[in-house]
Amino acid sequence: MSSNTSSSHKAVLLERLLSKLQELNKNSVELQLLKRALLKVTTDINALVDVLSWFDQFQIPPIPYDVWLQCQLALAEGFTNAVRHAHYNKPPETPVDLEIQIHSGRLEIRIWDSGPGFDLDHYFDHRPVKADTTAEGGRGLGLIRQIADDLSYTRTNDQRNCLFIGKNFAGSSKA
Repeated sequence: MSSNTSSSHKAVLLERLLSKLQELNKNSVELQLLKRALLKVTTDINALVDVLSWFDQFQIPPIPYDVWLQCQLALAEGFTNAVRHAHYNKPPETPVDLEIQIHSGRLEIRIWDSGPGFDLDHYFDHRPVKADTTAEGGRGLGLIRQIADDLSYTRTNDQRNCLFIGKNFAGSSKA
């Protein structure tokens, strides 16, 4: 193969590669951060009123109202679980940190607690298939799971846990 043939072959391959990259860039959706807010409250179930009032600021376009309501429920359940379970027997001044991020097409909720943590996947793998409808509690994580497109509960480097709830609302079948 001559030097000219090799160079032209490389040029054709490079052109195809560049074309493919441009096509991929057109098809990829970059989520632009539109709004972000943080809130710190104490371990007090009555602080749920403040949490929900704070969340009202996110009832804005482009978030569909039904998606906002679902996320409000997920936030309330996540916060309640942090107070009642993760912070059980902890001093009332133990903080619960919350973060909401609105991206183009996605709402993200993060709730940090200082509890011992647990394996969320193991919980879902070993819970009863049918919820006890007579029980006072025990359905919150199941509700959150139904609402969320992405859900995780992870230990952070600062020895806290972060409940992450991601909800898509643009082009999503769950929205």
